Amino acid sequence: MKKRRASRATTGKGPPVDPQQFARELEAQKRASTAQLLMRCARLVNERGVARAAQKFGIPVRAAHMGLFPHLDLAGTRQTELARRMGVSKQAVNQLVAELVGFGVLEQVPDPADGRALLVRFTPRGAQSLFDGLTVLNELEVAMRVALGAPRMDALHDTLTRLSDWLDDPA
Repeated sequence: MKKRRASRATTGKGPPVDPQQFARELEAQKRASTAQLLMRCARLVNERGVARAAQKFGIPVRAAHMGLFPHLDLAGTRQTELARRMGVSKQAVNQLVAELVGFGVLEQVPDPADGRALLVRFTPRGAQSLFDGLTVLNELEVAMRVALGAPRMDALHDTLTRLSDWLDDPA
């Protein structure tokens, strides 16, 4: 009788047949995926940037805090809208906002369109921290340029710019 061999580390039913083989195959597939590599690199750059910024500027920000910033309009945004944009609960946004208000990065002000509602916006210190954060990212880019070489960094920048433009285009 011929033995049937699974083509993957799992049989499709239950736990992996060989956990070590499963881990190797999973890692190989993740490294073969450009999108997965892009997400991993983005996470690692974010972690390094957050750690450097917290150390350099003395504000104990976390990656979760940084995840809020791109969704915050400079004129201010309601917490319910932040939760919708981020795809998280209002309670999660409320906790992040409360911490950032405590750090002096954000403030809550009355919404001019509805006095009962509050807008979350950057304080002057918070607005400056956006520029400080970009300085930290520039320092990371210098290190990446040394590690990868100028031609590769230039090509990466060009590729990411084109990818960003393509992703921004709804068509």
